[in-house]
Amino acid sequence: MGMKCVQCNTDNNLRDRTTNSGRCKNCNHPFVFDPATITEKKFAFTDPFFQKAIEDISSQSMLFFTPKQFLYLIDKRLKSRTSANLWKWIFEYFSQGFCVVIFGGWFLGAVLSDFSMAFFILWTLYNIFWIGRFFLNSKSTEQSIRNKIINATNLQSLAIIILGTGISGSLILNYFPGYIIASALGLFSYWLSTSQKNRQQMTGEIFLVNQTQSDEWLRRWQTANGALEKLLPAPRQEALPASIDPEVSAYSFDRAIICDSDEIAQFLIANNVHFENNCAILSISGYPQSIFDTVIEMLRRNADLKVYALHDANPAGVSLVHQLRTSPNWFVNQQVTIFDLGISPRQILETRDMFVQQSQTMAQSARQLPDAVRQGLTAEELAWLDTGNFVELESFTPQRLLRVVNYGLAQSGDPQSNEGLILAGGAAYGGGYVFVSDSFG
Repeated sequence: MGMKCVQCNTDNNLRDRTTNSGRCKNCNHPFVFDPATITEKKFAFTDPFFQKAIEDISSQSMLFFTPKQFLYLIDKRLKSRTSANLWKWIFEYFSQGFCVVIFGGWFLGAVLSDFSMAFFILWTLYNIFWIGRFFLNSKSTEQSIRNKIINATNLQSLAIIILGTGISGSLILNYFPGYIIASALGLFSYWLSTSQKNRQQMTGEIFLVNQTQSDEWLRRWQTANGALEKLLPAPRQEALPASIDPEVSAYSFDRAIICDSDEIAQFLIANNVHFENNCAILSISGYPQSIFDTVIEMLRRNADLKVYALHDANPAGVSLVHQLRTSPNWFVNQQVTIFDLGISPRQILETRDMFVQQSQTMAQSARQLPDAVRQGLTAEELAWLDTGNFVELESFTPQRLLRVVNYGLAQSGDPQSNEGLILAGGAAYGGGYVFVSDSFG
């Protein structure tokens, strides 16, 4: 198997890499990942594959990204390699089926003295195998939602093939039981397809790769290829407050983005969202700690302040607006317009391409949500949360997340006339506005 060197683009076959102790035969640059030496084939990828993932998530080294954002991307890329291409599996189905049914049928027919029965026994067992294969993949937690839907769709295509080949074969062989079997098997496959498509949003997904493994890959890559300048470290909380010019602190911001995690706040700051939009960026836990108290004081002085809540789709996330409105550490008893940028369960339920996880801890937290928050959610959203489902902001690529944030800020200039903003009444949102957009989809 050949593999290109990321340093000089020279193609090295397995013999070249072995002879040169895992280095390029041309420039002696070390290979970090070699599929030939990886025992778990699901992790068998090349240096160019990994380099492409880094280039894509950083937009060619233009955007900062978190380790978890990279985890989500590399996990998605590895899963996408297992997706069943329509024409590929159809070719495999017919080529293997010909050998199994035709050749096996002649042998079994000689034993049973009934070739029609033998052909249909093997044909039935063969199709049950394929139905089971697609069904298991359509419900596997190691598959992405996209892959699960593809497998469910393959069940639908298989149903048509079963009906066509089975009914035709039964008529040619004049074998009525074959007609019954083909009809039942085809309809069953079609029913399974429909059932699996309808339940995807209520099923969870797990990582093929864990965070530790992804971090180790990044460490190995940087050892061989140099530091990744756009890879963000873990957010640091500074114990001592930073000194801010009194002339600066005398002013205020018109807008503030409040995140439910330090990582997202750090991500937005690193990518200059605060400069480009002239807004403050803080986390609900007080990041960045060194300037937090000063910035809060600046925000409270502005009677026209607009606050934007950015959060995960989980119990803590859907409670963020309520917390901002009712907590004495934030904006209690203040007339502040609050926009909920998402992610909301509503947005998750309206799309099919998100990494939905499930946790009993999240399910328990959802059932303990304050009544004021639960009243602001639909029955479908509550059911989704109560099942333990959640989606993290870090599952979105930097490009996608920044696009959503910038779009939400841009569309909030006149909320009364903006179709993307819905007035949220009741205590759940404190009379603020909820930003509704398909940008997350």
